[in-house]
Amino acid sequence: MDGLFLREQIAEETAMSRRAFLQGAGLLLGFALTGASTESVFATTASQVVENEVTGTFAPNGFIRINPTGAVTLVIPMIEMGQGVYTSLSMLLAEELEVKLDQIQVQHAPPNHALYVNSIIGIQNTGGSASVRAFWTPLRQAGAVGRNLLIAAAAKRWNVDPATCRAKNGVVFDALDSKHLSYGELAEAAAKLPVPPAANVKLKDPKDFTLIGTRAKRVDSPIKVDGRALYGIDTRLPGMKVAAVAISPVLGGKAKTVDEKAALTVKGVRQVVNIDEAVAVVADHAGAAKKGLEAAAITWNDGANGKVSSADIVKQLEEESKKAGVVARNGGDAGRALAEAAQRVDAIYQVPFLAHAAMEPMNCTVHLQKDRCDVWIGTQAPTITQSLVAELTGLPKDAIKIHNHLIGGGFGRRLEADGTVLAVKIAEHVDGPVKVIWSREEDIQHDMYRPYYLDRLSAGLDAAGKPVAWTHRIAGSSVMARYYPPYFKDGLDPDAVEAAAEPPYALPNIHVDFVRVEPPGVRTSWWRGVGPTHNVFVVESFMDELAHAAKQDPVAYRKGLLRHNPRALAVLSLAAEKAGWGSPLPARHGRGISVQFAYGSYASQVAEVEVAADGSVKVKRVVCAIDCGMYVNPDTIEAQVQGGTLFGLTAALHGAITFKDGRVEQSNFDSYLPMRIDEVPVVETHLIKNAEAPGGVGETPTAIVSAAVTNAIFAATGKRLRSLPIDTNSLKSSS
Repeated sequence: MDGLFLREQIAEETAMSRRAFLQGAGLLLGFALTGASTESVFATTASQVVENEVTGTFAPNGFIRINPTGAVTLVIPMIEMGQGVYTSLSMLLAEELEVKLDQIQVQHAPPNHALYVNSIIGIQNTGGSASVRAFWTPLRQAGAVGRNLLIAAAAKRWNVDPATCRAKNGVVFDALDSKHLSYGELAEAAAKLPVPPAANVKLKDPKDFTLIGTRAKRVDSPIKVDGRALYGIDTRLPGMKVAAVAISPVLGGKAKTVDEKAALTVKGVRQVVNIDEAVAVVADHAGAAKKGLEAAAITWNDGANGKVSSADIVKQLEEESKKAGVVARNGGDAGRALAEAAQRVDAIYQVPFLAHAAMEPMNCTVHLQKDRCDVWIGTQAPTITQSLVAELTGLPKDAIKIHNHLIGGGFGRRLEADGTVLAVKIAEHVDGPVKVIWSREEDIQHDMYRPYYLDRLSAGLDAAGKPVAWTHRIAGSSVMARYYPPYFKDGLDPDAVEAAAEPPYALPNIHVDFVRVEPPGVRTSWWRGVGPTHNVFVVESFMDELAHAAKQDPVAYRKGLLRHNPRALAVLSLAAEKAGWGSPLPARHGRGISVQFAYGSYASQVAEVEVAADGSVKVKRVVCAIDCGMYVNPDTIEAQVQGGTLFGLTAALHGAITFKDGRVEQSNFDSYLPMRIDEVPVVETHLIKNAEAPGGVGETPTAIVSAAVTNAIFAATGKRLRSLPIDTNSLKSSS
């Protein structure tokens, strides 16, 4: 049986099982967040949460559904894109609801800001390493309220005090364990009880946790192994056409000539769609669409950005960065302290544009009809996607149906809806559903890139080598100004200065400012973190420069500046200890360290590298200590540290998007290199457990690894790298 056909059949069976489940009476509970509030907000009908609810189904809104068979469904507010939220968020719910993890099934939440807002970000999206942080309390409250209602329903049936009953593994027991009722048996009765306010329900003491904090197996692993997992690209619909797309290679350009006749002669090609910025060939299957696109022999009118080059962009940044920016932090008198310092250190750092290059290329399936528009997509931002499609089509939001899927790599790329908007523009010309798939080349060359930044730093040291002045100017694009305009206040992008405006060190005189510089002909966006992914590299590299100028060990130097910050000091000390800091290494081997506070977590990494005589760099080992507060699943955290480290390391070693004549010069994995398996180092993770609120993990190791590696290269060779990716030519041995 064809693999895609099998997935289509499974999807149909899944849909039928959900409809069957909804035909019975059930219990649905939920909580909504508005800003930082965690009070429950209950709708009056199930239809506000789930489309096509059967009359009589109890569905006030939210996260939990329990049907008469006892099946528990978590309407999950975050999308799964490999980071493990299916598991971690299910664990939060299961802990308080008193069910086993394997009793929970997951369903993606529909677009609904009021119910599913990410309180860390302020809209319904999956990003900012915020899934556990945002839903740590709401999902536990949802489970606790559900457990209490089910116990109350059982106690009422037995005519006993609810306080004498207990729940375990989806069953309520009386005081003597002589009577018991399953959650399925209690669902209909529990649905008739008044729902208590979330704030009034007592949550478990962490010492009583039986699931949170344990190593739980990923709940999505089986479906990914046996092929049942459905990604957006797997969508198959009756009568569906497939479109291959070519987008103007220069931003703002348009098609000049299109050989539609040649394209239509390709067997299986049905039509050619020419819109402002792209040409799509629509066919019966992907192979025909691709051949038809090649036959179309498109030429382009480049427009105003046809001469944009990387050199021009860097020159613009260099000039603008000489101007004073919007102040992000001004503590003490950095200018005066710098002038009076015994020693001054200056540096300019640069980091390049970076693509996401997710394994699942951009794709979207659309069925646009007169009164509704269905979209099958893997998106990190369902409400934004819904709103943009509504704006484009003129349909009301409730007529835009977002069918969300697993994502084969997000990294922030799926926070953007440009791919969906393009697919809808194409669908406006197609009768019936159409799947639009980008080639790998289109995916890389029409990404929305992590911004190019240029940073200017100066520091003043006293006679003992201690920093008495620190200035840091950041020049680059503001993603926040475009994506979250309310957060871009008075010209300051809070993300662009994160981990720079508030470094973990004691710096008595500090001045940090931001200069917004938007590059011509380039779209910028989120990239598994933005601000910290460049700021931690800059701050930690410059701190290493200061330690060298002071003739002090980099770890000892940092420790002297972290006495006021016990959590940062603890991760630094643990990483150094586990990495064997100070133990001898062979020639042209070195260790480097970095420390950060970002995404609500403290982390430190030590990288051990070998630099060959030809300048090639081999990262042999990375040791990470992380304090992310109270953690949910240490197994997932370790996986995220490994994956995030390799993501950041790939960028440090190879990553750069460059422009010539308005065009991206990289096109596939031969020119935008991923790490090869023989390059992958050993990655060790050491967790510090405490009772602090949970911090984020997904982006944390990506931000911290590059500085650890370049600092290690300096230790091995004495050559300081102030730009990325690593220039191996500069590291060649002269002997």
